[in-house]
Amino acid sequence: MYKIKNFFDNDDVKVIDSLGAFSVIEYQRDLSVMPETAMMAYYASQMNVRKRQVVCDVSKSNVTVQAGAMQWTAGKVDATTGIKGVGDFFGKAMRGSVTGESAIKPEYTGNGTLVLEPTYKHILLVDLADWNGSIVLDDGLFLACESTLKHKAVMRSNLSSAALGGEGLFNLGIQGHGIVCLESPCPREELVEITLENDVLKVDGNFAIAWSGSLDFTVERSGKSLIGSAASGEGLVNVYRGTGKVLLAPVR
Repeated sequence: MYKIKNFFDNDDVKVIDSLGAFSVIEYQRDLSVMPETAMMAYYASQMNVRKRQVVCDVSKSNVTVQAGAMQWTAGKVDATTGIKGVGDFFGKAMRGSVTGESAIKPEYTGNGTLVLEPTYKHILLVDLADWNGSIVLDDGLFLACESTLKHKAVMRSNLSSAALGGEGLFNLGIQGHGIVCLESPCPREELVEITLENDVLKVDGNFAIAWSGSLDFTVERSGKSLIGSAASGEGLVNVYRGTGKVLLAPVR
């Protein structure tokens, strides 16, 4: 039995989102300041630069988090590697090496509370039911998810994409039924959601932060020829084809 005081009931703490096992809290003001930093803290708060944390109710679901993301736990919460045998270990190590994510993401089980490290980034809670059970993430967005979800390395549709785009060949894909928690550079209010039905989206730059696993992702010339690309003033563009959704950040 445990009780937590001056956390959810703190008048400086606001729950801004909740879904599945996850709740997102936001500190309305930074009260831990000195006179020399008070002005910066005040204007940061006015510009929506605030600390945010994810609180996980492990009794609702086992939770998998990015390595090093845990800040504290209360109650019966046990941390495991989430590895289910030698084959699973080598699969996760290989996936981590190609996606740039941590090879081993700890899994927390039990019936207590898990609180993740605070961040100034914006937290997105995504239900994979809204993405037809599959989402692909840009590098560095994954923070946590319900452990029922499966992770895999998703390769670009053509091998030349990585060389042309100057990016990695693989992205982290998450599949199944459950909630995933992302760290976004932009708030949800500014993200542009584009739904494709057997159509194509071309993006000049790395502005897509997530897209449906059903879409083909390639990097191509913006025009049909080198001369056409030069005439348009663009070079290479990220291309998403098929049926699914894409989340675009207005700035990166």
